[in-house]
Amino acid sequence: MTAVLDGIKVLDFTRTLAGPFCTMMMGDMGADVIKIEEPTKGDETRSWTPFWNEESTQFLSFNRNKRSLSLNLKDSDAIKIALTLAADADVIVESFRAGALDRMGLGYQDIKDVNPDIVYCSVSGYGRTGPMTDKPGYDLIIQAYSGLMYLTGEPDGSPLRVGFSLVDLFTGMMAYGSVMTALYHRDKTGEGQWIEAALLDGQVAAMSYHGTGFLGTGVEPQRMGSGHPSLVPYQSFPGEDGYFILGCANQGLWEKMCVAIGHPELLEDTRFADNTARVAHRDDCVSLLSNIFKSEKVSFWVNKIEQAGVPCGPINKISDVVSDEQVLARNMVVDIPHPNVPDLRVPNSPLKLTETPPNVRLAPPLLGQHNEDILVEMGYGMGEIASLREKGVIGG
Repeated sequence: MTAVLDGIKVLDFTRTLAGPFCTMMMGDMGADVIKIEEPTKGDETRSWTPFWNEESTQFLSFNRNKRSLSLNLKDSDAIKIALTLAADADVIVESFRAGALDRMGLGYQDIKDVNPDIVYCSVSGYGRTGPMTDKPGYDLIIQAYSGLMYLTGEPDGSPLRVGFSLVDLFTGMMAYGSVMTALYHRDKTGEGQWIEAALLDGQVAAMSYHGTGFLGTGVEPQRMGSGHPSLVPYQSFPGEDGYFILGCANQGLWEKMCVAIGHPELLEDTRFADNTARVAHRDDCVSLLSNIFKSEKVSFWVNKIEQAGVPCGPINKISDVVSDEQVLARNMVVDIPHPNVPDLRVPNSPLKLTETPPNVRLAPPLLGQHNEDILVEMGYGMGEIASLREKGVIGG
């Protein structure tokens, strides 16, 4: 099948998670992604635990379908190489501090001078405008600053970090969508553009109904554990041997659930007459159901409730997810043989397109693995490459 981004060249000046997730998705869709890395240590995530055969699983998770070029961007010869690559590129994605690439001669205007139709995406914590533009942004810090942590955790507990790096990954997806939109615009008009993808912007957007609810009512949203501010019951409940999740998102589901669990009398309780009433009597409803559910094992309740057509399910561990039959049927775990990790398996691309599906072609690269290949493609001879290596322009 056709790789939809075949022929698109991407220069990846990003590190850690958000930017690399964006460029990996482009690589999955067929783009030639050249990852520019510092020559001695490379992307910081190469040193992050845990390790699989001495390779960081963090780095392995976000860098398939890329070629690694290790360039010392403090050297003028390296900047020359980067500019030459940029002149022939379609997309640049960068996550440097504001102004850093401008000082190197690799900012948007510098690239636009040599490649007027470039699509240039800047990933940052707080954006390139406003009073906080110079502050570094990290997933954890933005989880706190955006209100996400304040709303995560039990009502009587402390704010908690969300288990996945959702801020980074949401921003990477946002950057990917913006780049694809910009490429479509370029196809129609011939114009490139500068794109921003800021971690904080993404989480303010994701705040959605919490923000709108506060703006409309002035009531500050609070932590609710696994609960939902607008729906009851819509949360986790304890069984005899663990927890499961239950979601009655409308009145019909509530009625089916009451019958399925053998307590139709709940339908006559005026406190639970409709969802508005149940929200008003949340504690009573949750307490009553919890006492019922504690009498039997999780599997008992999940089977009964699911058979009634009500959304319900177990709360899986990661080990459950990576071996789950639905996950495997969707090809969401993929094998990528790696020079140092021959049995490497990673989560696959979530994009499902019938005519232009994503494709895993390249294992996450070793640091500088493709230095010679890329420089030879640019017209450098082996003697010149050896000289660049000796001078420390590229890695060894």
